[in-house]
Amino acid sequence: MWEGRGLWVWLLFLCAALGGVSAVMQKAHRRHLSLHRHRERGKEGQVLHRSKRGWVWNQFFVIEEYTGPDPVLVGRLHSDVDSGDGNIKYILSGEGAGTIFVIDDKTGNIHATKTLDREEQAQYTLTAQAVARDTNKPLEPPSEFIVKVQDINDNPPEFLHGPYYARVPEMSNVGTSVITVTASDADDPTYGNSARLVYSILQGQPYFSVEPQTGVIRTALPNMDREARQEYDVVIQAKDMGGHMGGLSGITEVKITLTDVNDNPPKFPQSVYNMAISEDKVPGEEVGRLKAKDLDLGENGLVEYRFVEGDGMGVLEISKDSETQEAVIKLKRTVDYETKKTYTVKVEASNPHVDSRFMAWGPYKDTATVKVNVEDADEPPVFMLPSYTFEVDENAPSGTPVGRVHAMDTDTSNNPVRYMIPRYTDLGQFFTITPEDGFIKTTQPLDRENQAWHNISVSATEIGGHHQDAKVRVNIKVKDVNDNAPEFATNNEVLVCENVTPGKLIETVSAIDKDEMAHQQHFHFSLAPEAAKNHNFSLKDNRDSTASVYVTRKGFNRMTQSIYMLPIEINDNGSPPMSSTNTLTIRVCSCDSKDTILSCNVEPFVLPAGLSTGALIAILACIVILLAIVVLFVALRRQKKEPLIVFEEEDIRENIITYDDEGGGEEDTEAFDIATLQNPDGANGFLPRKDIKPELQFPLRPGLRPVANSVDVDDFIKTRISDADNDPTAPPYDSIQIYGYEGRGSIAGSLSSLESVTTDSDLDYDYLQSWGPRFRKLADLYGTKDADDNS
Repeated sequence: MWEGRGLWVWLLFLCAALGGVSAVMQKAHRRHLSLHRHRERGKEGQVLHRSKRGWVWNQFFVIEEYTGPDPVLVGRLHSDVDSGDGNIKYILSGEGAGTIFVIDDKTGNIHATKTLDREEQAQYTLTAQAVARDTNKPLEPPSEFIVKVQDINDNPPEFLHGPYYARVPEMSNVGTSVITVTASDADDPTYGNSARLVYSILQGQPYFSVEPQTGVIRTALPNMDREARQEYDVVIQAKDMGGHMGGLSGITEVKITLTDVNDNPPKFPQSVYNMAISEDKVPGEEVGRLKAKDLDLGENGLVEYRFVEGDGMGVLEISKDSETQEAVIKLKRTVDYETKKTYTVKVEASNPHVDSRFMAWGPYKDTATVKVNVEDADEPPVFMLPSYTFEVDENAPSGTPVGRVHAMDTDTSNNPVRYMIPRYTDLGQFFTITPEDGFIKTTQPLDRENQAWHNISVSATEIGGHHQDAKVRVNIKVKDVNDNAPEFATNNEVLVCENVTPGKLIETVSAIDKDEMAHQQHFHFSLAPEAAKNHNFSLKDNRDSTASVYVTRKGFNRMTQSIYMLPIEINDNGSPPMSSTNTLTIRVCSCDSKDTILSCNVEPFVLPAGLSTGALIAILACIVILLAIVVLFVALRRQKKEPLIVFEEEDIRENIITYDDEGGGEEDTEAFDIATLQNPDGANGFLPRKDIKPELQFPLRPGLRPVANSVDVDDFIKTRISDADNDPTAPPYDSIQIYGYEGRGSIAGSLSSLESVTTDSDLDYDYLQSWGPRFRKLADLYGTKDADDNS
């Protein structure tokens, strides 16, 4: 970077020399102008009255970064009125005056005492003025001039935003723009070539190039493959002075990353995969995994799998693990080693997203063959049927055969099988099974009405080997036998009026049977033999499993007999036929003229007939109203009643108690007991009063003495407060303590006007007249009187 440092120092001295020459030229020019003006004055022979200033100077320049031992002469100021006798003094003011720039007040020479940096400040504005040395009176108006700092190449180029990071797709064409880098130079771009930059690449060839004037980085090599190399470190240089020797330079790093494109097909690492699955595995079990590798990333590296062909397509299924991108082969249905021992499928892996620019590079897919071997397993016995259904007659004797289940060992060993019924499926232990051949028998008679179906399980266990077992469902239906007699469907009472007419239908009865009812099964109804000569009621079989009951007499009296029992015999046509006798209860009730039942009990006849239901309701309503009035009256009385006892938290002084007793005069001391006016609690010592004089005087506590008259009022009050707080006889409420104490005198004298009325006073109250209307009353009382006394 500093390869041109020696040349820079040489240029610095050269510029310093040029600055001296410039100063000399400026002096010569000023001298020339000054001589030229004197010549014009002598030629005309008269003094010209000039309206312009008499200053002579040009714009001054000073080279930056000058490091010589002596101050740099910037220039010289001279006025035409300066005759050289030292009567004129030059004054310099403005930016840097007195610190950076100093002036010789006699000669007007301006020197730079410090090293200047154009990058910090490019120019300085100064003001010069010529004044009389003895009076400091301005001889000419002040004028401004500029000192410009002349630039040298002292700042190297800088990349303010480096280091840079860029991305470009792999396989990009040559010349593809990657990124633009920009350097800045603090030197003056308008002066020379100090700020003219040229870019070049120091590291990163032959893969990338940079445009010298713009700094645009482009690809320089075709078919750059990300899978071969992904990142490149490029170094760019910016050099000023147009890139010539002696210029300063700066560098920056650019990290370029190749992004992925789909330019690689998926590929299986091997062409054949061998897998195995045991025959006892259930569908959904994983058989194995395989994965096709794709060198691309992200979406470009996604792979989809499918079966193309093979005899295992019906037995196996394929899916993809989205996390690992692996093909997962699972069992679609069960396999049997004894039936088929090997399955083969062909798996295809392909990219779902293909870039059309690279289609010509070949198919983006690959295939592999998967062979699955079925392994023999010790399988449990297999029943010939998935489930069994048997029937057995109801009430069949114990040991009746129900049916047979059969299972066999499908393994090559073909071991024998032993049967059993798990007890949890046959809690009543209604069945038993022969362990060797699987015959099922009953252990007790079965009742269909209690349980029509028995669902049990039979277990078949392989004898030998690993004792594998299998279970099968056995459903046993109990066939119905006509072993239950019919009975009434409902047992409701039949109500009949006392004045019922003969021949009236009073009830239609029906029957039910716990046994199964066939389509041609019916019930037959008839009166029981003991009721055949009944003259009250008759029965008619309707031949539809119902019967009608009729009244055959007139004039029932419920006072004589209120309930009649009618036995009815019901028969079914089952095999064998069953019959039962059921009793129909008939109750006689009291009815009105419209056959509306009023009552079926005897008690209502003893009630008085004079009161109706409405009258009873009215009486009850009156009773309720009277009770409400009584309750309201009692409540009002309780609200008006005053408490007779003064509670402990109440103050006796807040209540006025009236007594209708008449005293006996001043000499009568026994007619009235004054103790009744006292608080009962206070008389007992619970609430002593502080506003009356207590009968029991407590002695003064040690350490407390009567307060002398000379004690200050503040100390007196504090002492009394302490006594009240510590007094055990103090009341439990706040009270006012009154003390007849007057403090000792005050230097201000008394403010009371009581003494001034009876004694003469020499005070002058005339000043009250000037206190305003608020004190007019006081002024009239005191000021007027004093005026009268004085008169």
